[in-house]
Amino acid sequence: MSRRCELTGKAVLSGHLVSHSNRKTKRKFLPNLCNVTLQSEVLQRSVRLRVSANALRSVEHRGGLDAFLAKAKEDELSTTARTIKREIEKKLAAAG
Repeated sequence: MSRRCELTGKAVLSGHLVSHSNRKTKRKFLPNLCNVTLQSEVLQRSVRLRVSANALRSVEHRGGLDAFLAKAKEDELSTTARTIKREIEKKLAAAG
């Protein structure tokens, strides 16, 4: 399982740990990932995703998973998130 947010694409970054004597050693900056279950109102089911804490706040700010995926870019989303986004778009197109 990769260390990548399924909604925003936030991933591991690399950099240096700098000591007091200014020596530099490699280190990783890991995203704060959480396994969450989000509710889709359009699909009327829950979806399990591995999402960063920052993305979780963005989902709540935009008004839920459906609204977040409507505005999200396809290239940032994971394959599971893309399929959910397409299912939501199909359901909305069929409804109205």
